[in-house]
Amino acid sequence: MAIKTLIIEDEIPAQRLLKETLQEIEIETEVVGCLSSNQAAIKWLRNNKHPEVILLDIQLSDGKSFEIFKHIQVESMILFTTAYDEYTLQAFKVNSLDYLLKPIEKEELQAALEKYLQYNKQFIQQKNASIDYNEMASIIQNKHNDYRKRFLIQSNESFFFLPMEQIALFYSSHGVTFAVTFEKREYPINHSLESLKDQLDPSCYFKINRQVVVNIEAIKRVHYYFNGKLKLETEPTHHMDIVVGKDKAAIFKRWLDR
Repeated sequence: MAIKTLIIEDEIPAQRLLKETLQEIEIETEVVGCLSSNQAAIKWLRNNKHPEVILLDIQLSDGKSFEIFKHIQVESMILFTTAYDEYTLQAFKVNSLDYLLKPIEKEELQAALEKYLQYNKQFIQQKNASIDYNEMASIIQNKHNDYRKRFLIQSNESFFFLPMEQIALFYSSHGVTFAVTFEKREYPINHSLESLKDQLDPSCYFKINRQVVVNIEAIKRVHYYFNGKLKLETEPTHHMDIVVGKDKAAIFKRWLDR
């Protein structure tokens, strides 16, 4: 049977992208509604049977979505989504909940729903137990900023550490990830771009696509590109075009405008 899913997200393009991504994954889902505010969510949840899963943006048009849990005893599994991480991501693990960091990729959504299926029986058995969302919100809103401070760079004869503030961007080529400094020096590091996602401060770094993560300080200008895409002008310059896809353009501009 399809997993009944409610999307609570204040940006219409992001709602549309989530629906399209749900259709692309192997797990069958049924979207029962798309809402954009706390008030709309509270009203909907008061008048409808709660779905199995709620994809819930943290920043909604009328405030943080934790307001919902002050008014409603939510019976659904929550998968939080966020365009930029102002919070401690580890806190989203409370009570088997998970988070999805925008822009959400198909593989990440697939893995999150697989996790839901694995824990479904346990969740049903424990659904009468009280989930303290106020405590969870308090934990999340206490920033620890436990992000990576440096990388250890090794060569055949020596090693040194490379501070994060010196790194302009990361890129992946032929299975190897490179850190590029503002002085345009390149160093291979023993991490994939995907594994770096939770290690980098999201207020400073944005994953442009599967090949590039860029430091906001390296972005000098953003140019409109064809078909709704954006092209970055960076310093230092890079040997490949750094292009933001149409599906990430709105989220990227929101990240720049913080």
